[in-house]
Amino acid sequence: MKIQRMRLSGEGMNRFFGPLEARIMEIVWEHGDISIKRVHALLDEELSFNTVMTILNRLVEKGHLTKNSSGKGRNKSSHFQPVQSKEQFIQEQTRIVTEGLVQEYGQLVVNHFFDAFEQTDPQLMKLMEERINQWKRENDEI
Repeated sequence: MKIQRMRLSGEGMNRFFGPLEARIMEIVWEHGDISIKRVHALLDEELSFNTVMTILNRLVEKGHLTKNSSGKGRNKSSHFQPVQSKEQFIQEQTRIVTEGLVQEYGQLVVNHFFDAFEQTDPQLMKLMEERINQWKRENDEI
């Protein structure tokens, strides 16, 4: 699933979701199978039950959650589960973003990655070197 709009100025999950969506996704990822009532209680804010329900249903429409309803009438309840684990989501989104940047801006992206690796964590440069050497070994055998 591809996020339609990534917020470059955001941090963490706020890059991929609005602030309330991000908080709700964190709750669902943590609890796995959760009711609207429980999400509402865990948000610990003055949000209406209907607001929480609307956000959860929008996350279902966007393909991030699944919804199961049970019971009838006043006893009806809906439970939500994440489509992917948080780790799977992050892995997929970073892959999509990286592939898009490389396809569109190639050499610039490579240069910026190396600069960023040096500035943030020199161990990332070692990891990149190891991956390049592995790729060379695998492709020399072909």
